[in-house]
Amino acid sequence: MHGTVPPATRKRSRKSFWLKQLHTWHWMSSAISLIGLLLFAITGFTLNHAADIEAAPKSVERATQLPAPLLAQVKPDDKPDSKRPFPDPVAKFIESKLPMTADGVAEWSADEIYLAKPRPGGDGWISIDRETGAVTSETSSRGWIAYLNDLHKGRNAGAVWKWFLDVFVLACIIFSLTGLVLLWMHSKHRKSTWPIVAMGLVIPALIAIFLIH
Repeated sequence: MHGTVPPATRKRSRKSFWLKQLHTWHWMSSAISLIGLLLFAITGFTLNHAADIEAAPKSVERATQLPAPLLAQVKPDDKPDSKRPFPDPVAKFIESKLPMTADGVAEWSADEIYLAKPRPGGDGWISIDRETGAVTSETSSRGWIAYLNDLHKGRNAGAVWKWFLDVFVLACIIFSLTGLVLLWMHSKHRKSTWPIVAMGLVIPALIAIFLIH
């Protein structure tokens, strides 16, 4: 069959096939990464001007008391300082009394059990007095801008957000590489393509070399 098809026609057919594939991958990856790119561009700006954007942190403190049966599970002992979770009954009791999760690895010392609960845009902690069973907690928020900034950095956002960032990065790479190939395929008819691409490399490189100290 190939012998009956002119080489020029086969070449155009191959080019048409790859153009269609590239356009498909390009628009699919752009659709996946569109909202993420927009948010990352906005938070890139807010992070770059973090010192100029005032935040008003808000903190809320709460307290409760372990009942005697649960107090016995956290009483001081002769064990050295260690890191381990709250006992399950203690964790469930705290979660029933305080609007916080009590999972995670806590720091056990002679007189206190301390569980850090950092989160995007804020912080939190739970503390248990091992002698009295007094439970205190605090949650703080630095506002929605800080929340988005921390999501940008993947700070204290958990495993699922980390996986999302990996998928998002892959989509951005596909979007960029397919865009580059499409630029190459159309560059014969657009003479300014490579000078503009070169500017995108040269300008930040010159700034980094000569103006960042």
